[in-house]
Amino acid sequence: MVAIIDYGAGNILSVQKALDHIGCENVVTSDREVIMSADGAVLPGVGSFGDAMDNLHKNGLTQAVKNFMSSGRPFLGICLGLQVLFDSSEESPDAAGLSVFSGKVRRFPAGIGLKIPQIGWNSIDYERGCPIFKGLPENPYVYFVHSYYLEASDESVVSAVAEYGVRYHAAVARGNVFATQFHPEKSGEVGLQILRNFAELI
Repeated sequence: MVAIIDYGAGNILSVQKALDHIGCENVVTSDREVIMSADGAVLPGVGSFGDAMDNLHKNGLTQAVKNFMSSGRPFLGICLGLQVLFDSSEESPDAAGLSVFSGKVRRFPAGIGLKIPQIGWNSIDYERGCPIFKGLPENPYVYFVHSYYLEASDESVVSAVAEYGVRYHAAVARGNVFATQFHPEKSGEVGLQILRNFAELI
């Protein structure tokens, strides 16, 4: 059973439909006990960094998310669910992230000559040894929707990079914790394979 963590800032329905499609049993929940009893967890997210952190705190989920990751069971953050794992974001300078990883989330610079936010398909260069990318073609295209990008302090946790005016960190992995800036649930067959790989870890 995978717990899709509902903290009021998630693209919950599309994630649930994708997991249903691959036959992965799941439940949408904001109940800490349900989350902690799950075999795996997904933290989705769309919206602002500050609002996401406020919602996690208000729903009493901040520690539950950290405890789940510490349990050793597979965890997947998606989009904003990746960003909140880091220290801070230029989007909400006064909001502290979960600091599971060290690094900052930065806004795409205005001078790159590209539309912001980045909305649409982009290729990634991924770490071949990362288990959630098993079986993917070289430089697969995945779907992004974001105005802010990750700059991780420790590049050893970076499992994929992408380019959009700047080269940025598009996914991270350490132990049982995985997170992607892109949306696997909106990335066609490539995204479904990533979710299948995640489900296989459970």
